Order: sequence, then structure tokens, then C-alpha cells
Amino acid sequence: MSEIVNAIKQICEEKGLSYEAVIATIESALAAAYRKDYGEKNQNIKVDFDPETAKTRVYDIKTVVEDLPEVPEAPAGEEAPAISEEAEAELRRFNAKTEIQLSEALAIDAKYQVGDEIKTELEAHDEYGRMAAQTAKQVIIQRLREAERDMVLSEFKDKEHEVISGVVQRREGRVVLVDLGKVIGLILPEDQIRNERYSTGNRLKVYVKEVGSSARGPEILLSRVADEILKKVFYLEIPEIANGLIEIKGVAREAGWRAKVAVLAANENIDPIGSCVGQRGARIQTIIREVGGEKIDIIEYSDQPAEFIANALSPAKVESVTLNEDQHRSMVKVAADQLSLAIGKSGQNVRLAAHLTGWKIDIADSEAEQIQASSEEARAAETENAEEVKAEEENTATAEPEAEIKETEPATEAPEPKPKKRGRPKKNALVETGEAENKKE
Repeated sequence: MSEIVNAIKQICEEKGLSYEAVIATIESALAAAYRKDYGEKNQNIKVDFDPETAKTRVYDIKTVVEDLPEVPEAPAGEEAPAISEEAEAELRRFNAKTEIQLSEALAIDAKYQVGDEIKTELEAHDEYGRMAAQTAKQVIIQRLREAERDMVLSEFKDKEHEVISGVVQRREGRVVLVDLGKVIGLILPEDQIRNERYSTGNRLKVYVKEVGSSARGPEILLSRVADEILKKVFYLEIPEIANGLIEIKGVAREAGWRAKVAVLAANENIDPIGSCVGQRGARIQTIIREVGGEKIDIIEYSDQPAEFIANALSPAKVESVTLNEDQHRSMVKVAADQLSLAIGKSGQNVRLAAHLTGWKIDIADSEAEQIQASSEEARAAETENAEEVKAEEENTATAEPEAEIKETEPATEAPEPKPKKRGRPKKNALVETGEAENKKE
């Protein structure tokens, strides 16, 4: 095995490229070098390279076409003459570099027909100038990069809309860069879970949202808020789902806050909710940690819409469900103490239930009618009591004055005693009393 073959295989291992792709890159580089030093203006140079012997064969390849007028070329430094759209539609351009007209081909050999390929072998050279070598080097670097990008792009194109694992590399502003092995993926702000920290080195499960190409290479957009991530984690953590004993029928998720997952058991002897929760909640806690602490409600799926809607509003207890098939709408009645639980914080519980079931859900208090009826009875009773009290007061007001006239007699009221005025004691009253007693003695 020659040194060239060993070098090619080493490049294939490092870059993850195929052997044929590296050979094609070398042939393109040799063609560019030959064109630089020995090529002519209208030659379409192709090179066949043998890595075992390091020998090359050079060809000028052209395709036979019908006789057509050649597109006029503009003089150096001037723009090409303008051609109208109608004239351009009628005139098919002839490329003298890659094509040869039928009349010229028949002059070479009468066997040629339109569409045939003519390979004219040219003289091969073993040595090239410095500029040609530099050109070949640049072509090899560029073509290897393009081949690597194409390979990565095709590989991840197959993984589009799938869930894969990656490692957080760094942050650039609000964008998170994730190392996927051969390429770096991007998690844009709208695809990130709120309040989730993306520290360098953290391993994440991400959803491949879109795969495209840009001037800098493959551009892979990732997401952490997709429903498929939750499905993938359930498949990995719950063996019954991976084995097909339990089926995930639907997922409704508000990433970072809460999610509802509808499951259905293939066998009646299997408890789908208990299998997903696990012993003492071990399985569901692992899933919650994987999605950043998101609360997860596991709902049992039912083919009956009313029952499925009632289950979807868990943990609230539903008393009745009325369906309107025409408007695809449902009216759910719950007890007064279950109303806020059924609606959820900022309407989150009923919103997720509607997303999971596909029905519009209206929630009402089942005790409202009873409360309204009892309040009306209370008002009626109050009215009757008020009328009775009023009648008694009127009867009392007409009877009491007569009794007062017969029994009471006029009497003179005694004048009330006037209150005694209390003055302040005289100053030095004791001293004055003592002086008076001394004078009497």
C-alpha cells in the first residue's frame, strides 16, 4: 500500500469522509493545477488519479450538441450586450467550454451523435509551478470542507424532527450553543425553557427543529420546548412504553411549568398511570428532573370524549360533562370547591386539557343553580316575615293608646332637686380656723 493511500485513509478517518470523496477532491485539485499551468481557454479539464501508482491521466471532455449560435462575448472591461427576454427564450446558449457542436464532432468522427461525450486525452505533466501547487492546496482544503459539510448536513437531515443528546458548549448572548459531536447546534431564546439554566458541560436532550445550510456550514436549530422531548423521555424511562404495553396517546405541554400526558394500556391488567409513576414516584421524578422540574399530570386515555375530558381536568373532580358535537364544545360542571382547581392558575389546567383532548371546554359551578334557588326561597321567607312583623306593629299601634287613657291619671311631677355646687376649698382654711380658736382662748 502506497503512502498516498495511507494518507487518504487517515484523512477519511479524521474527517469522517468516504474514500471516493477524497479521491474526487484530489482529482479536482490536480485539474485546477493543470489548468493553471498548461490549460487553454475553452478546455474542460478532468483528471483521473491512481493513488497506488500516483499517475494521472488528463482529458478534455465535451458534450455533443446541435449546431447553435455561440453567445457573443464582451470585450475585456465591458459588459456583455443586453439580450431581450424573448430572444433569450428562443436562443439556447452554447457553452464552448463544456460543449461541442455536432458539425465539429462529425469532423472528428462520423459516429458521434447529439448527447455523446467526447474525451480528448491531453499530455500529462509530473511537475507544476508554485502557483499551481498553491491553487491545488486551496482546492483540496475547500473541497474537503465542502464534503465534510455535505456529509454532516445529510446525516442530520435524516435526524430532523427527532430527539438527540448534546452537551452545552457555551452561551453567546441569549443563544445556547450545543455540541452534537460533528457540528454545533443552536437553541434560540424562544426554544429555551424558561428559568432553566444551561451551564457549560450539561448534557441535554434536544429536539432537532430544523436543519439547513449557511455560508458558515450546516445550521441546526434545536428546541427544548417541543412535546417530542417529553415523549422520548417517557420511552427511555418506562419499559412498558418501550415494549408497547402502554401507548402515549397525546401530550400537551407548557414547557417549564406543566404538562399532561395521556396514556392507554394495551392490556386491562396493566395500570398505565401506576406504571408511569413507578414505585414511590421514582419513574416520574426521573422524568421531571430530565425536563427541568416541569410538573407532569398522567391522564388515562378514553375513547369516550366525555370521560376523556373529565380525566384530562385532573386533579379536579368532575360531576358531569355535556357535549356539543356541532361546535365541538363541552360544558363541564364541578363542585364549588373544585372550580378553581379545574381552571388552574391563570387557566393553565383547563387550557392544557383542551389542548390534550382537542375539545373546547367551558367550566361551570354545578351548585350555582341550587344556590340561586335557595337564595330565592330565603328572599321569599324574608318577605313573608317582614309582612307579618308589619301587621303586628299596626295592631299594636291601634290598641295601646286606649289602654293608656283608661288606666293612667294625671299627676304632678315633683321638681327635680338642684344639684349642689361644689366649690374649691378656701386657701389656708385650716390656718384661719386655728387663729380664731386662739383668739377665743
